[in-house]
Amino acid sequence: MRKLGQLSAMGLAALTALTGCGLSGGGTSAASKVADTNQRIVVDNFRAPVANWALESDAAYILSLSGCLETLTKYDSGQGKVVPFLATEWKQASPLEWDFTIRDGVKFQDGTDLTAESVAASLTSVLNAKVPARAFSPSIVSKVEATDANTVRVTTPSESPLVPFRLASVNTGILAPAAYQGATVDPFGHCTGPFTPVSEKAKQSLTLDRNGNYWGGDVQLAGAEVRFITNGATRATQVQTGEADISLSIPASALSSLENAPEVSVLKADSPRTATLYMNNGRAPFNNVDFRKALRSALDLGALAASVYEGAALPAAGPFAPSEPWAGSATAPQQNVEEAKKLLEAAGYTADRPLEIIAIVERAEFADVATVIQDNLKAIGVPVSIQAKEYASAEPDVLAGNYDMILSQRNRLIDIADPIGFLTADYTCKGTYNLSHFCNQDYDEVIAQAARTSSTEDRYKLYAKAGEILDAEAVNLWLVNEQATDALRSSVLNYVQDPLSRYVLTAQTATSAS
Repeated sequence: MRKLGQLSAMGLAALTALTGCGLSGGGTSAASKVADTNQRIVVDNFRAPVANWALESDAAYILSLSGCLETLTKYDSGQGKVVPFLATEWKQASPLEWDFTIRDGVKFQDGTDLTAESVAASLTSVLNAKVPARAFSPSIVSKVEATDANTVRVTTPSESPLVPFRLASVNTGILAPAAYQGATVDPFGHCTGPFTPVSEKAKQSLTLDRNGNYWGGDVQLAGAEVRFITNGATRATQVQTGEADISLSIPASALSSLENAPEVSVLKADSPRTATLYMNNGRAPFNNVDFRKALRSALDLGALAASVYEGAALPAAGPFAPSEPWAGSATAPQQNVEEAKKLLEAAGYTADRPLEIIAIVERAEFADVATVIQDNLKAIGVPVSIQAKEYASAEPDVLAGNYDMILSQRNRLIDIADPIGFLTADYTCKGTYNLSHFCNQDYDEVIAQAARTSSTEDRYKLYAKAGEILDAEAVNLWLVNEQATDALRSSVLNYVQDPLSRYVLTAQTATSAS
């Protein structure tokens, strides 16, 4: 455990040390206010669940932030390390085996006991999914089994020093056996967390009640409603008017009005998110590295950050943020229109069709970002059209390679609180989230070496090397490094912002008595 603490503390310590700008210093305190335990609150979230609540999908994030789903371990951003959650301790039984001791006295919300058998069954269900979770797949985990009444053993096909990190992924959340008895996963009444889902309006909201038998202590709220509001401006408006108590992922365009609004606090944290123009490396003309470099040279990232993001983001220097300990020494590219035109000529590019940018609507600012990019590329003779789409509707075509470019942003540490998950899923030849359709054997070898490297320092050097390959190949256009920005009413107590966007409703979350 001490060794794990040292490994993880070097991970996000540099990132989370900067967490907590804004009015509340990263959270709110109940020191001077009295909580009203009969109150319910409304949370505006920026995405809706998909795939019938399957834990291997992004639906797991909804269940986690809603206070329903819990995992064996938990990444504590404040401490910068993996800490116990449904498991109280863990140890490496052999180079390929990790043993997790299950917490005593925990009951699922349906009244059944949390056991090693039920944990193993839940994790095995995720492992056997048709499309496994990026953090927990058969390529990473060979088997999960209960070795006795209190111990779950996770076996890996090769030595993997980051297994405890992987068990903190929300996709490895534990549900009761009854959740798996139907044709689809049913989390209602089958979680272990402080809040129990009781009803949903498809693609609109999830209603939750207090779990009166929560193992982690008294739950301060009577319940909550999590609303799925993809429009960022709407999320900002609702927290300002009081229609919502907490709004997540506030767009930069709304910050000035919210920061001056009465009864509203704005929380900001450095986050491992980079707004990115993903390019389809498997389709012409993007399969030519000179063409991709030409687009990079055409962009004025400084102007983009200053205008669209109103100074709330910084120009990106590659796939990592400078504050991350594995970032290397890259600097943000400077606009060079003449160089861009020369690279286009070298690529043999002819403007035979407009290239399409998909701007996902969940990020309100992307419409303006796309317009800025459109103007920059027009200046070098590359015509661009823009299409606004919800990410869920765009993803199938993007994953299949049926697209040109898409504006999106990815939390590099959301799958696992270490960049190995992001670097593997997003850029290896067989990566399950390789939107760029990029494949480079040298890159894959670096990532494979990093995955089996136990030394944190050495692993981070390999991550930096991987980032250098991605940058040299201009795989994508990394635009700006973003902050995580949430807004909440002043009546909300004990809210601690999570820059990794996994935890919102906790047993301690409360509202003040009126």
